[in-house]
Amino acid sequence: MKPAPFTYHRARDVGGAVSLLTELGEDAKYLAGGQSLVAMMNFRLARPSHLVDLGGLRGELAYIRDEGGMLRLGALTTHHQVENAPLGPGFAVLREAMSWIGHLPIRTRGTVGGSLAHGEATAEWCLLAVLLGAEVVVQGAAGLRLIPAEELFRGFFTTALEPAEMIVEVVFPRPAPHAALTEFAQRRGDYATVAAAVDLDAERVVLGGVAPVPVRVPEAEAVLARGGTFAECAEAAAAAVDPPSDYHRALTRTLIIQSCEEAMLR
Repeated sequence: MKPAPFTYHRARDVGGAVSLLTELGEDAKYLAGGQSLVAMMNFRLARPSHLVDLGGLRGELAYIRDEGGMLRLGALTTHHQVENAPLGPGFAVLREAMSWIGHLPIRTRGTVGGSLAHGEATAEWCLLAVLLGAEVVVQGAAGLRLIPAEELFRGFFTTALEPAEMIVEVVFPRPAPHAALTEFAQRRGDYATVAAAVDLDAERVVLGGVAPVPVRVPEAEAVLARGGTFAECAEAAAAAVDPPSDYHRALTRTLIIQSCEEAMLR
């Protein structure tokens, strides 16, 4: 299928992009990598009247900066750039999680900021941002503001971003040397049925695919905090969430154990 008619605009800088989207109104959308939005447009699931292409801002917003235990990623950094970045052990979980994202052509076009703005509940960047306590830097007409990752996701493909705001940077404030993400999909590269991420140092457990947004599981985290087994952690998570089926609950158990074991091996 082909998308509904739209008017194409190309942004020259961040301020100009924000001003343009503010002027165009809620029927306008930013275009980053386009790996989610364009597919939705082709199926007429999204019908923006205007697209503001951010591709010309890659020189400004595509970067990876390790600042001594704090990692900054520009919003237009691609998945493939992270996949090939010389990240130290503290952020190796980000690099290794990229292999779960689609296929290589998708990873070379898709962006960190685009994935977060899309807000898909099993998207790897969404889980990783919540797992590592990331802060999302956004710019709108009123200037810059920070949104904690746990407050960014509001519902099914819904975020806390205002209509003209755009993500410009994602800040991971602490390393996670013993963290891992794993998932299950019917075919490699498809959206995950269930995804699980664990940080043993921070005692955090995050699930995707069991709710409209990525969710932390306090019951499973409490098991890790008291030194319980990985099996006990997995059982606590499966009992605490309310996934669509027993199948999802069984996947939750299996994936959390796998994530815990991979995190421990780091």
